[in-house]
Formats: sequence, structure tokens, C-alpha cells
Amino acid sequence: MEIDRKEVTRFLKDFADGDEEAFDEVVALVYADLRNIAHRQLRRARFGETLDTTGLVHEAYMKLVDQNQARWQDRQHFFAITAHAMRQIIVDYARKRFAQKRGGGESPEELDENKVGAREEAERILALNDAVESLGEIDERMLRVVECRFFAGLSEQETSEALDMSLRTVQRTWKRARAWLKEELG
Repeated sequence: MEIDRKEVTRFLKDFADGDEEAFDEVVALVYADLRNIAHRQLRRARFGETLDTTGLVHEAYMKLVDQNQARWQDRQHFFAITAHAMRQIIVDYARKRFAQKRGGGESPEELDENKVGAREEAERILALNDAVESLGEIDERMLRVVECRFFAGLSEQETSEALDMSLRTVQRTWKRARAWLKEELG
């Protein structure tokens, strides 16, 4: 079923104007897309055994529904903001995992191969987040393009629309951002 982009944009504007029920309408219309974004992010993070797609979507919903001052322009902009919220949730989850590795106030336990893998994955997520944050300090545009392309899974065209920049600028920025992140992460 093709989602009416204008309808999503209308509901987003209604929400920004104070209609709190409009946000639920948006989520209902794009729920499948939100699950796809969450699934992609969790697949990269490999936390599927303890943090699932539905849980991530619901946590992002709770984070976004409290944004009274949100001025989402359209569907793509909403997805870009949602991907950013999901990234924050995953990073917070990784920080908790990493804290557990450092002891986290708990007594030592037996070596569990699954826990070791999850902790290593938490370290990888935190390193990626640090690199993305550093990228944002250097060039905010590159950060936004990475969030749209990598974290939200938007196409180049959708990213162009979400960020209100030309397709060619998105392509050049995405290429530079990938090269910078590859260098930064080794």
C-alpha cells in the first residue's frame, strides 16, 4: 500500500500546531517503514537478542511524541529525525552494555561467549557513534546525510528531499562522509 506523502506531511504539521492525536496518525501510516528502519539499525548493531525491532520503534515513539516544538517538514524529514532518535537509543543501549563489561558494580561472572560478542559489538557501536559525532563537529551537513543514508536507509533522492539540498550535493557529501568515516574507524 502506497502511503500518501501529503497526508503524512499534513498530520506532521497538525501535530506541530498542537494536535497531539495527529502524531499517532503519522505513526500508524508509517509504522511499517519505522520497523524497517529499526530492523536495519538493529541488524547493524547485532543486539537483536535483547533489543528487538518493535521495542526500538516504541522507544523512538516515546522519545518523539514528547517533542512539542517539533517542526517536521515532511515524511522524509520525519524519518531522518526518527533515525537519529533510534541511533541515540542504540548508543545508550551500547553504553549500558559497555558499562557491564567494565563491571558496572556487579560481581565477576563466568565467561559467556554470547556476552563477550555483545560487549564487543557495544564497543563497535560506541566507536561508530564517536566517529559520527566527530564528523558532525567538522561538517554538520555530512552528519545529516549519514543519518539519512546510513541510519534511516533513505535513498539519495529521499535524502535530498529530507535535507532540502540538491541530489548532486547529497551524492558528493555522502561520498566524502563515507571516506572520512572509513579513515576515522580504520
